[in-house]
Parts: sequence; structure tokens; C-alpha cells
Amino acid sequence: MTKIKPEEIYVSVDIEADGPIPGPHSMLSIGAVAYGAGGNPLGEFTVNLETLPEATPHPAMTEWWRQFPDAWNAHRRNTRPPAEAMNAFADWLEGLPGKPIFLAWPATWDFMWIYWYLIRFTGRRPFSEHGIDVRSYAMGMRRQSFGRTSKNFLPKRWFSPNPHTHVALDDAREQGELFIAMLRENMGIGND
Repeated sequence: MTKIKPEEIYVSVDIEADGPIPGPHSMLSIGAVAYGAGGNPLGEFTVNLETLPEATPHPAMTEWWRQFPDAWNAHRRNTRPPAEAMNAFADWLEGLPGKPIFLAWPATWDFMWIYWYLIRFTGRRPFSEHGIDVRSYAMGMRRQSFGRTSKNFLPKRWFSPNPHTHVALDDAREQGELFIAMLRENMGIGND
């Protein structure tokens, strides 16, 4: 009997934080958009988190956030305790109709935060260690060096019309749409 493998679900995740690493600093917000293997959107998740009681904002990040007061204010509304927020996120991920694959640009940044918070507050690993860095995917598709795969070098046809706002859900949607355009082209999947 052949075992049917679950469909891969690409989950574009963006986080916002008040410092360079979790623990001494806090994750402020999570935005996630799930896509089926063919690129069809399956759902969205967003949550704002209360800061960690033992953490403090990094001065450089505090200065950086001053450039984006609307985004900062968006992340500070309706905050939830980290354990509550992360359990809701893990529940959402585990409720998807397939295996969630983490997706981000840069994956090394966002995954570090998500994994740390999931382990600390839930003990769960819905992504295991499965993830795709969108820029590395572009590097493979374009057969270019990493330095030649910044967004300035990518074809405009791949880009989402959605703006990069530094609001987690907006940015998760934008990078998810970029990846799906790349995936469809790479796999020869039409947009119909």
C-alpha cells in the first residue's frame, strides 16, 4: 500500500521585533499567509505580542522604528501574551491541510524568532526545520551569485503589487506572492 504524502503548504511568515535576537529582545508581531502547492491562498494569520518581561528594546531598533510610526503603532495594538499568541499560531499551522513549509526573505531572521518563541512558549515544532529562503530560491532559479539576487536584480514580473509596509501581515503577503510567482514560473504552472 502506497502512503499518500500530505500536500506541502508554503507559509510565508514575516515577524517584526524590537532587537536583533530573541530573548534579550522581543518579537512584536507575526504575519503569515498559507499557500497550497499550486500557489492558491489558503488563509492568513496575524497576532501582536506583548513584549517579554525580561527583555528590552535595542537602541538601534528603537531608532529604526521611529521612521515607521504607523507600522510601530499597528504592532502595539491588541497585543496578546506570548504563550497565548504562539499557541494560537501553532494551532493555526497544525490545522492547515498539509505539511507547513516555512517561507521568508530572509528566512534566517524570521525563522530564528519563530522557532525560539514556539519552543519556549509551546514546545511545538509545526515546521520541524523545513524552510525556504526566498532569496536563495531566486539564486537557484537565476543561476546567479547571492549578491546578484537582491530584489533590484529580480524580474519585475515576479513582484507583488502589494507594498512593503513593515506591518507583518502585509509583508508576509508581499513576499509570499513573490515566491508563488517564482514557483509557478519554475514549475511551469499557469496563473489561471
